[in-house]
Amino acid sequence: MSHDASTTGSHHYAHHFESADHEFETSKFGMWVFLVTEIMLFGGLFIAYGIYRGMYPEMFMEAHHALNKIMGAVNTVVLICSSLTMALAVGMAQRNERAKSAKLMMATLFFACMFLVIKYFEYSHKIHIGLLPGAFYNNPDITHPKAPIFFSIYFLMTGLHGLHVLIGMGLIIWVLRRTMKGEFSSAYYTPVEIAGLYWHLVDLIWIYLFPLLYLIG
Repeated sequence: MSHDASTTGSHHYAHHFESADHEFETSKFGMWVFLVTEIMLFGGLFIAYGIYRGMYPEMFMEAHHALNKIMGAVNTVVLICSSLTMALAVGMAQRNERAKSAKLMMATLFFACMFLVIKYFEYSHKIHIGLLPGAFYNNPDITHPKAPIFFSIYFLMTGLHGLHVLIGMGLIIWVLRRTMKGEFSSAYYTPVEIAGLYWHLVDLIWIYLFPLLYLIG
């Protein structure tokens, strides 16, 4: 589908691009490069997880039982639903269905808020019973002396993921406001698609985090 504004007059691409299609492809490529750096960031944490799990398998098996599998599973479903609504929002933007696109973005934000609320209650419970990272660990129920390592990894990986959820929500709010102003159409929807790509990465990372942290046994 063409992104050239010459057919609609709704979007004027920057002077250093040959066309609106060139602008779109360049922007999308740039986002993919950025997503690769994000994958490298989390990849380092996954490697650390693998090393420590190999060193202390018994500790990981014992400590993971302290995580709430139901909350983790619900959050997985919530994020999958949010990824679906965001993909549909991009599709509606491509079809000039601005109102539907905006509603689907609102649904995505609703699912994102639900995810963070569930994570808040999960964090609060762990903080209350002393399941904290490093020197802050203070829980007598898990006997393995290396248990603080597991919860250091847990809070670091899920906390960093939560930060990405907040950033993704900010991007969606930005494109939602522009959608409601009528700035996007079948001729120009690049920011919507870029925000969608970022949000799908957020979803994908959690799909890996959930089994690695919650379903070890």
